Amino acid sequence: MEDASVGFLDFFRAIPDHRIERKKLYSVGELLLVAFCGVIAGCDSWGDFELFGKTKLDYLQQHLPFENGAPSDDTLRRFFRALAPEPFEACFLAWVRSFQLDLTLRVVAIDGKTSRRSVEGENRAFHMISAFASEVGVVLGQLKVDGKSNEITAIPQLLEVLDITGATVTLDAMGCQVKVVDKIVACGADYVIGLKGNQSRLNDDVRVMFEEKPATMTFAVSETIDKGHGRIETRKCTVTEDIAWLKARHPQWRELRSVIEVEGTRDIKGRISVEKRYYISSLAAHPETALNAVRQHWGIENKVHWVLDVCFGDDQSRIRKGNAPTNIAMIKKTVLNLLRLVKKDYPRISLKRMRKLAGWDHGFMDAVLTAKF
Repeated sequence: MEDASVGFLDFFRAIPDHRIERKKLYSVGELLLVAFCGVIAGCDSWGDFELFGKTKLDYLQQHLPFENGAPSDDTLRRFFRALAPEPFEACFLAWVRSFQLDLTLRVVAIDGKTSRRSVEGENRAFHMISAFASEVGVVLGQLKVDGKSNEITAIPQLLEVLDITGATVTLDAMGCQVKVVDKIVACGADYVIGLKGNQSRLNDDVRVMFEEKPATMTFAVSETIDKGHGRIETRKCTVTEDIAWLKARHPQWRELRSVIEVEGTRDIKGRISVEKRYYISSLAAHPETALNAVRQHWGIENKVHWVLDVCFGDDQSRIRKGNAPTNIAMIKKTVLNLLRLVKKDYPRISLKRMRKLAGWDHGFMDAVLTAKF
């Protein structure tokens, strides 16, 4: 591949070619270029990729030879179903590391997403956990899991391949596990993790403490108010480090330093609802920092999962056999990162329209392909 013209794709040179030599009509680079450009331009199915390749062949040949024309949908389907996802994901990680992100004191949110229409026969729906640098807006990595319950074992595996030194890792209650906390601490990071019934004793102890607020304990409080779209949302964050008694009752939680209560009050045209959520953390008892970490965690829902559904049609995808779902998910997250890198120069264009523009304007497609952090 030509470094100057295709930019980030140079990081994917190392992908091993699993095909029989005599049956190769297209190089790995050519198949990847069609797939990446196709996803950028809005392709959702193998048929879309084939049609994109045929209609944009002149453009593709500006980057690579394509001596046999554009690949068919069957060629692309077979290639990505058989392509082992591990080396593909390793290439993605190498590309993200080239950004040289400093995640010190920044939030890394980890959460899972299920592709709803990926069920086929007895196979479960496709489920993926992702790590997202919330303030930076960059997807750091992904890992396929067998189901939501298996996030517990997959999260430490994902943390293993990420450089999160100095970051604050946020997780929902599913990730509130001793082994997960051990791995976060071993990686040199802090944590803010939700509490629910899966850690019932710890959850009950924290909840009762905040309900009673003993006079012998010190609590720090911060409050924010947001208005918009006909509603008023108030978030009150209460934090304490006076938890020696709690650590004595639950000594298995490494580096546990503070506990957090976030009380959210929502007023929609006079209809008021209140919700309280509880968290454990290795951070000091600064309510502003704690509330920011909790709010940044929802960035993975709004800026990754929601965008994948609305802009990339992820829940509607019928690509569901072999390794193809994992590989295409990796391509989508790569494209999401690329579009976010370009968006700073096109602040008034939505991500969905940017995909359309890339299909219409070769110059814009080049800008996406060569985007740098």
